[in-house]
Amino acid sequence: MPISFLTREGYHKLQEELEYLRGEKRQEIADRLHEAMEGGELIENAEYEAAKNEQAFTEGRIKELEVLLATARVIDEAAAAAGLIQVGSKVTIQEEGTDFQETYTIVGAAETDPSEGLISNESPLGKALINHKAGDSVQVEAPAGAFTIQVVKVE
Repeated sequence: MPISFLTREGYHKLQEELEYLRGEKRQEIADRLHEAMEGGELIENAEYEAAKNEQAFTEGRIKELEVLLATARVIDEAAAAAGLIQVGSKVTIQEEGTDFQETYTIVGAAETDPSEGLISNESPLGKALINHKAGDSVQVEAPAGAFTIQVVKVE
């Protein structure tokens, strides 16, 4: 079972989702199933079928979260040694030959959300940045081709 890296914030977010699914969501689905069964014939009851599908999806997500949280390694952001980029680091980069800077936070795969600036330590960019520091020039091997970035700042 692979270890997932999570920030403390990401760990708590997933714990909250798990608690919601186990409590409120399960109850909501149980109520929908109960209402659908009172309608009589279950064989042709679309609402019953939809509720059963949602129940299966929810139970699958609960199992997924239980395993993820049980095997997760929570990253202590304060432990990043001597300015080296680690999971949990906030990194400002600039692609070579441009003036455009981008800032990302390196997170574990379970927390990835590029639209929020959260990139996985397993992505080509995240993998390339690990263990570098501000001022380093880093070669990134991406599916679309290799490119070079400059690490501007590490927080």
